[in-house]
Order: sequence, then C-alpha cells, then structure tokens
Amino acid sequence: MLYERVKLRKRVAMTWDILTVIFSFLVAYQTWSLIKPLLDIRYHAWILLVVFPVWFGLLLQFDLYRSIPARTNREILTSVFLVHVIGGIIVAAFLFLFEPQGYSRGLFLNFIVFSALFFSAQKLALKAVYRKRMKNGRLFRHVLVVGTGEKSRNFIRLVQQHEDWGFKVVGVLSMGKGENVEEISRSRITGDLDELVDTCTKNTVDEVVFCSEGDSRQNLQESISRLEEMGIKVRMVLDSIELPFARMELGIFQGELPILTLHHGSLKEEWLLVKRCMDIAGGIVGLAILAIMFPFIALAIKLESKGPIFFRQDRVGVNGRIFRCWKFRTMLADAEMRKKDLTHMNEMNGAVFKIRDDPRVTRLGKFFRRVSLDEWPQFWNVLHGEMSLVGARPPTPDEVERYEHWHRKRISTKPGLTGLWQVSGRNQVRDFDEIARLDIKYIENWSLWLDIKILVKTVFTMFSGHGAY
Repeated sequence: MLYERVKLRKRVAMTWDILTVIFSFLVAYQTWSLIKPLLDIRYHAWILLVVFPVWFGLLLQFDLYRSIPARTNREILTSVFLVHVIGGIIVAAFLFLFEPQGYSRGLFLNFIVFSALFFSAQKLALKAVYRKRMKNGRLFRHVLVVGTGEKSRNFIRLVQQHEDWGFKVVGVLSMGKGENVEEISRSRITGDLDELVDTCTKNTVDEVVFCSEGDSRQNLQESISRLEEMGIKVRMVLDSIELPFARMELGIFQGELPILTLHHGSLKEEWLLVKRCMDIAGGIVGLAILAIMFPFIALAIKLESKGPIFFRQDRVGVNGRIFRCWKFRTMLADAEMRKKDLTHMNEMNGAVFKIRDDPRVTRLGKFFRRVSLDEWPQFWNVLHGEMSLVGARPPTPDEVERYEHWHRKRISTKPGLTGLWQVSGRNQVRDFDEIARLDIKYIENWSLWLDIKILVKTVFTMFSGHGAY
C-alpha cells in the first residue's frame, strides 16, 4: 500500500530514537562521573526500561513520527522540549516513588539535558535530509493518475495533503477524449488513456493509479498488461476488475479509499531498506579501497594520454531518472565525438553499443576494463543512492530511446554495478534481448541471497577477466 512507506519510515525513525536515548545516557554518565563519582553504569542503566516506553509514548503523542518535513523548526523544538519536560516529570515521579538506593538524580537530570539536545539535533537533521531529497526529487515516487472523477479528486487531495509520504502526482490522464483534465490537474502531463504507454515511456513514472468508474473500466486490462510488461507498478482505487496474472495487495489508503496494488518482483519497502543498507556498506568499503588505489590510477591515466582522469556520462536510472555516472577514463578524450563514426562496427544486436577492438580505448583502458577497475568510481553513485551494488547496468538515454516497451522493465529498479548479465558471460552475450531477459529475471526473482551470490561470482569474474573487452 501507499501507506507502507510511511510505516517503514516510522520504524527507521524509532530505531534512530532508540540509539539516541542510549547515546544520550552514555554521554550523561561519562560527563556526570567527572563531576561526582558514580557506581557502575549497570546500576544506573535500568532506568532506561522506564525511559523507553515513556519517551516513545510522548514522541507519538506529539506527532514526531510523521509530517516532520512539513513542520517548522520551532514546532519540532517545542515538541521535543515538551516530550522531555513531561517525560522527565513522569520518570522523576517513578524515582521518587520507589527511591532506589544510591541512584544519582543528578545523572538523570544530566541525561534529560543531553537527550533533549541530541533529539533536537536529530529531528532537525532528519527534516533537513527530507527537505533536500524533496527539493531534488529523489524522495518522491512519481504517480500518474488515470481518471477525472470523484475518486481521482479524492486521491490527488490525499497525496497533496501528505507530501511527506514521498508521492507526487505528475500527471492526469482522462478515460476519454471528452473529459476535462485541466479542471482537476495542475500537472505538466495531461492527455487521455490512449496516450498512457507513450506518456510512461517519455516521462519518469513510477506508478500508475487507475481511478476509473462505471463503464470506463472496460478497456483497462490491455493497458495494465502493457504497464506490467514495462515494470511500472499499478494501483487501482476500487471498485475494480479481475486481474489474475499480477501480484496483488488490497488495502485502505488513509482510511478512506480502498486500493488494489499490482506490482512486479519481490522488492518490497522493508527489503529495499535492507538492500539499501547493503549498498551503503558496500559503497563505503569500495570508496575506502579506491582511496588507496586512486593516486596510482590517476597518475597512470595522466601519463598515458591527455584528458581528464574521470569519464562522466548521463545514464538512465529508475523509471527514466537521469543521473551522472562516474568511471575512470579508458578511452581517448574525444571518444564520444568519434562514436557516431563507429556505429557500423557495433557487435551487439539491439539497443546497446559494444566493440571488441574499440580503437578509442587506450592500452591502459583495456586492462582496466578486463578487471573492471574502470567501474570503481561508481561506488560513489551507489553511496549517493543512484545505483545499487547489484542490478541491471545503467543504459544511456539514446539506448533507452531504442527500447521496446518490455525492455523498460529493466529500468524499473535501481541500476547496479553488477548483475546477472555480468556473471553470465559478460560481453559474450551479444543479443540485447537476452541481456534484458537476464535483468528482468533478476528483478522478478530478487532476494538477498541472489544478490550475495551475484557479488561473489562477480569477484571471480573480475579476476578471471572472462568475457571482458
């Protein structure tokens, strides 16, 4: 459901709050022990068993687990202050009632101060991160609404009221040419149902929500089949039609609208979080290793040929998002300008360009490519959230323009440093359709264990150089 992202975000926020409480207590204990000798920390730490339920109850009461981006700094700080004043009084009353022998009340007051400071900093930082991600659009999933009736109006209203949920209506399509789309939509994308597939192809669309009513639903099955083929998630505000071929979830949106969700693959929000944690860990390790190798790699590139150390190129990410992909330069500086003169030498069938003996590649570049050393700067893209450790390789915009509709499913999730294609013969696979099938197979059968197996196989493939050129 749409609300699943909110629940996941709440779980993440609560995890940070647990760590903040523990950290605040440790800092309070260490600083107060400099003023007054204290018993072992284990004698005092039991108070956290009282603090946790009180703190979390008050954090919920003061809405500090939702709508953080929409609140002012003053409102956030006021809520945090009230949580600690009221919470401090409740826990202090508990201490007064039971009077634990030898317990330092000064330590508890010190904990209240540090907890208030650290919670204030944490919540303001969280708001800043959300606002930044909202500003650059990375937080939002782009939603295209189909339908102009009352269901559409209600759905758009709810999404606009809860911007912090991370959904943005980017367009509205009518069910027929006679309907007035502009009346309910301020979005840049408008049109009718006949333009659905082209609209999703030419724009960044993560999800399509059908708000159809009555007889207008009769021709939806074909449209939904095409969207499923492209890897775009589909939601339906009920009442609905029977769709036995897709994975379906039924839920209630904001307690008002019954919605049916059809989706591909097994990449649910909880598992996406785990996958993202793996990416962050892998990105940090990869960049740390790269930092050691970088001076030698940079010097070697500069000594062999003129031009920059890095090669930067626009690539296509999730559902058409464009990002700047980083690699070490393995070609001559004018390689991109010479590409059009070499298109007749392309050895791949379909929407991808590869040449075994590419005259633009330097001698050092051939070695870098054989061991995939040129790809290491993309750990920055992984850490930045534009790529994942495992996924389909990111295509260029001109390659995507040549895609058939079913090919687009390979860009329905984050691109990766490595994937099934790379460990299934790498460039020995000459047909782009086969590459797309491997990537779609990965998307539809994803699991953490599959990622781990691909990463292990990638290491062996890198050192063997099998299939690389």
